[in-house]
Amino acid sequence: MIRSLLLSLLANLCCIEVANAMEEKDKIIIAHRGASGYLPEHTLAAKAAAHVMGADYIEQDVVMTKDDHLVVLHDPYLDRVTNVMDKFPDRARSINGSKRWLAIDFTLSEIKSLSATQGFHFEGADRSRPVADYPNRFPIFKSGFTVPTLSEEIELIQGMNHSTGKNVGIYVEIKAPWLHLNEGKDISKAVLKTLKEYGYSSKKDKAYVQCFDAEEVRRIHDALYPELGVDLKLIQLIAPMNWGETLRLIDAKWQPYDSTWLFQPDAMKALAHYVDGIGPWKSLLVSDESKLGKMEFTSMLRDAHAAGLQVHPFTFRLDSGRVPAYARDFEHLLEIFLFELGVDGVFTDFPDRALAFLKNTRPQTSN
Repeated sequence: MIRSLLLSLLANLCCIEVANAMEEKDKIIIAHRGASGYLPEHTLAAKAAAHVMGADYIEQDVVMTKDDHLVVLHDPYLDRVTNVMDKFPDRARSINGSKRWLAIDFTLSEIKSLSATQGFHFEGADRSRPVADYPNRFPIFKSGFTVPTLSEEIELIQGMNHSTGKNVGIYVEIKAPWLHLNEGKDISKAVLKTLKEYGYSSKKDKAYVQCFDAEEVRRIHDALYPELGVDLKLIQLIAPMNWGETLRLIDAKWQPYDSTWLFQPDAMKALAHYVDGIGPWKSLLVSDESKLGKMEFTSMLRDAHAAGLQVHPFTFRLDSGRVPAYARDFEHLLEIFLFELGVDGVFTDFPDRALAFLKNTRPQTSN
């Protein structure tokens, strides 16, 4: 009898270990703009570093050039991460009263002539002094970086997969389709065609497609997927409406798209008919009013999981001021989201730190 009890106990312990191991393995780490905590975002160097670190997926934000090439930039404009203002001072256009240098106004050759760097802004009375958004990251305008095309990046990742034996996936965001469509450019179709050319066409392939524009996400699923013979994993990104991630041209002015329906009780059930998951800003899952030891979780993750959706929040950073007050440090923040709340993966600028956390941590609590 004692032998039977011991065997039963050992079997249960093994099951627990396997369950824990499976739970950890199922959590994915997405390199946000590559290893952007260490190298300029969306450069090939940042993507190569993220691959070496062992990220499960590497993110690509995609915009279109004047001559219909796809390039990897976080924003539709070039003036936050390149020297476009110095090289082409007269090529800006006004967007809601602000001067911006849009990628869509430049050819690929012109964009390739620019120097790329980490994000910066201007300070000083005349706003002429460039200052890094993250002062402790790679110095701005040092070394030699350029803006890559989507094809260049995919070939880099697939090439490193071949040479290392890994299978790192891609996680592609279609940026500002509303802007491109207004200019007569169907960026979503162009992105999907490129992914298919490189072998990404079904849910079994290691690729996600994501977008903030809810109407475009529905169009991708209902119209473009059937037309192109594609059925990739599809993610609805969700941000506060005042961020202006999705705009509509109303009375000659770009106005925020009314996305309040995404925050209604039945939104996740509705989304589940055509997407595989959501990518919410992390404050939409854990209230900023939370305090250390007194967490306030919203219902969004519970509703999403109940509808069968994956949840991949963004963005996890360890820079000064970027760890919320309710977490002791970066690793504690990951523990809260990955294990206490139970998200399925995270976007982070520091994939090495997130991967090390997953490797060395067993979940203490689970909801």
